Amino acid sequence: MCQHHNGTNHRALMNRILTGTVRIAATALMLSWPLLATGAEEPLTIEKTIRMVRENNPALKAAADDVQAADARITQSRSAYFPQISVSAGYTYLDPVSEMSFFGSPMLKFMPNDNYEAKVTAKATLFDFGKRGSTVDLAKTGKRTAEHTLELSRRELSFQAVQLFYGILFIRESITVEQKEIAALSKALDFTTKRYKTGAATRFDVLSTEVRIAAAKSKMLDLNHELLRQELTLRRLTGIADNLPLNIQGTFAITPAAHENNGLVNRALEQRIEMQLANDHEHAARQRRSIAMKDGLPVVSGSASYGVTNGLMPDINEIRENFVGSLHLEVPLFSGFKTSAERQEATALMHAAANRKFDTQQQVKSDVEETAHALETASEKITTTEVQVQQAKLAAEHARARYENGMATALDLLNTEASLSQAELAKLQAGYAYVINNYTLKRATGEIFW
Repeated sequence: MCQHHNGTNHRALMNRILTGTVRIAATALMLSWPLLATGAEEPLTIEKTIRMVRENNPALKAAADDVQAADARITQSRSAYFPQISVSAGYTYLDPVSEMSFFGSPMLKFMPNDNYEAKVTAKATLFDFGKRGSTVDLAKTGKRTAEHTLELSRRELSFQAVQLFYGILFIRESITVEQKEIAALSKALDFTTKRYKTGAATRFDVLSTEVRIAAAKSKMLDLNHELLRQELTLRRLTGIADNLPLNIQGTFAITPAAHENNGLVNRALEQRIEMQLANDHEHAARQRRSIAMKDGLPVVSGSASYGVTNGLMPDINEIRENFVGSLHLEVPLFSGFKTSAERQEATALMHAAANRKFDTQQQVKSDVEETAHALETASEKITTTEVQVQQAKLAAEHARARYENGMATALDLLNTEASLSQAELAKLQAGYAYVINNYTLKRATGEIFW
């Protein structure tokens, strides 16, 4: 009886523990669920979009690998300052070998049949008129070029992300405008249909409204396709999976600010990565010319070897230590005109790099001036389109009231609805142009995007 009572208490205790554990787990899951949902639907701001592009884009990872490869090339070029050390060993069998007999004595061999050799050799260039230093400088310039190329890729992809981010916002807002127009036209169609049934409107009025609705829906299809295309491109740049939402958070509701154009060109010439790359290319061309001019100059090198071998008198079979040192002078006399042609090529490339640098300067100036003017134009359009929207809204409200009272035709109503939609799209386009041109001006002056 006591054992049965103890077993019952034990099962009751286990049930209470199990029930409490389940409750704790359920409570923890309920508390964590809002956090998980919030993380999955975290807004995608422009700053986060650019950061994801810089972290996940494979093209930037490849450019970073190019920088590491350029750094390795510097080490390779510096290796010419160090001796090249090698170890070698060999065996050679000779038969016959030189031998001689003196006055009937046994034959005397001057070298053994079995020859052994093992040595350590060090070779080094001692003097080459600075060619090695020029090669190292060229490799360093190559690394700077790779770093600038990486920064240029980051800037261009960041700007592409900006265009896609605000392009998606623009298309979504455009779809909203079209939906509003379709809703207004559908309401007008219902009213026109009722009037047609009572004989107060014509079949042409109904058909005209239906045509406008069909045109608006067709435009919606085009906008949805373009939206899908840009979203796919943004996912590819940022690495966002297809099954995750693009909860983009941004707006075109901005107040245009005045921009100081003085000094923008000078700032661009100092900061633009294209100018830094042009300087790198010009510097590299000069270094290649310096190397080419030194190719025909003498080179002094030396070598030293230490090892063991046999074949030395008086006992040719004895393995003995030996040392060999040499000094070598090489003076190129004729290379089939190769040296002179390389110098001509290097000189021409140096002049080409200088011309490209000048062309880059002119392009940078043009970019800044054109973008600054486009930004001012977009700022002015924002003000004018706001007035147009207010006037179009007022006209649409009057047209709807007059049409419902039979004082306006269906064509008047359709035209005012279309004018309202066009005004809202024009305002949206002006805001979009201002934002994009603002980023374009930053790009033109070499300003870093976050």
